[in-house]
Amino acid sequence: MEIDSDPAPAFANGTHNFATWFQALTGATFRSDLVSIEDLRQRHAGRGIIATADIAADTVLFTIPRHAIICSATSALRDKIPRVFDLDGADGDSDDEGEGSSSSQDSWTLLILVLIYEYIRGSDSPWKPYLDILPSAFDTPMFWSPAELSELQASALGGRVGKEEADEMIRTKILSVIRAHGPVFFPSGSPQLTDTQLLELAHRMGSTIMAYAFDLENDDSEENSGDNGDGEDRDEWVEDREGRTMLGMVPMADMLNADAEFNTHINHGDDALTATTLRDIKAGEEILNYYGPLPNGELLRRYGYVTPKHSRYDVVEVSWDLIEARLKERIESGSGSGVITADDWDNVKQRVRLDEDFEESFVFERVNEDPDATGRLSGDSAFHAIPEELSNQFKTLLKAIKKAGGGELVAQALDDKDLRKQLCLQVVVDALQVRERQYLTSLEDDDRLIGTDRATGRQGMAVWVRRGEKQILREAQAWARGELNELAQKILEGSYGEDGPAAKRRRI
Repeated sequence: MEIDSDPAPAFANGTHNFATWFQALTGATFRSDLVSIEDLRQRHAGRGIIATADIAADTVLFTIPRHAIICSATSALRDKIPRVFDLDGADGDSDDEGEGSSSSQDSWTLLILVLIYEYIRGSDSPWKPYLDILPSAFDTPMFWSPAELSELQASALGGRVGKEEADEMIRTKILSVIRAHGPVFFPSGSPQLTDTQLLELAHRMGSTIMAYAFDLENDDSEENSGDNGDGEDRDEWVEDREGRTMLGMVPMADMLNADAEFNTHINHGDDALTATTLRDIKAGEEILNYYGPLPNGELLRRYGYVTPKHSRYDVVEVSWDLIEARLKERIESGSGSGVITADDWDNVKQRVRLDEDFEESFVFERVNEDPDATGRLSGDSAFHAIPEELSNQFKTLLKAIKKAGGGELVAQALDDKDLRKQLCLQVVVDALQVRERQYLTSLEDDDRLIGTDRATGRQGMAVWVRRGEKQILREAQAWARGELNELAQKILEGSYGEDGPAAKRRRI
């Protein structure tokens, strides 16, 4: 979510100038008889587009010609420093292009350079009315204070902010190019920016891209999202990735807010992008886009807001270290299981981590159906299983422990699939309980904070994120206990069934 503290008249004037500029673009359309851009700051939504009349399904609300998009193909910067933009010609030789030459740039950093260049141009930029209404501050955790970040408590989101990594990327890939081409970015007579000012500006533009940029060469089902088709690949905006698909800022499309339930889709054509309604929309309703099935934690990290409807997609991460530690406790407390020495345990852990498929943590999440063709949520949202990769890695751990003389409990679990599943679920429940205790407040505490509106702003969003993670932990524990009850009955019946004692069952 963007932060815009402009007084209402100035805010409205910026909106008016942008709308006037947009509708004057060759090839652009905007159904001003059906929708209008409104000030939604009272609901913490910045600008948004509201229906001013009833709208039928499959109505085109606006059209954005591709020449109006800000990208490396439309900005004059590409012609001024062509080698920096030559991704295909990268040969590792930076020469006089600075450290951030074509050998180290990607579509992400190139768009940051383009936005900085166009911003510095001021009134000389053809996109000035659009740039003027882009946010100058954000609510994404990248810009939170340590006290605000602490409200996330044990959420994995707190470790994914990446401020230091972003600073380093900007210095090596952005500032180096700007300083190597000073006359391009700062023509004679124009004011200069210090490195500190450029660092702040690059952070602003990087966050703008995170929230609004479109993948211009992808027409997948999720391309109308803020990260537009890049989905899970864009883990964080400082990621060093291939990044050769062109990204661009699309005027008007980014005026749309988004939720898990939506009513409009951005379609990519050869010459233009169009916003088309997916169902009938009543006057007064907001026109909503879709950012994909994102948990609130990821929604907050990328876009700076959370919504109740995205709670169905919430996830929680559980570290492998927790799983290992809980299994070790069970082995050492079990009858006849023996004790693994500290050295043996270190060897076991090392052996498991040498596996090419080793995972440091696992994501626990619900099973959800996709939104229907009209953008409405459908189907149940429920926790149904622990990650398959966790089960496989658990078996690898048992094998490593057996080689270290892990005792009877491990040997039995390896010899019998049901006993192995039972042990795995028991350990998972133990780990989930410990994981839940890592948070400073309980699920019930957070529910009270949300229910009484005592947590607002950034603190309120942090509460929503951590509350969603705790809810998943509770649901996962309940599911695992149910599985354990069924499994215990199955094992009991098998022990005294016609096949004889469990010890004689076929080894799996």
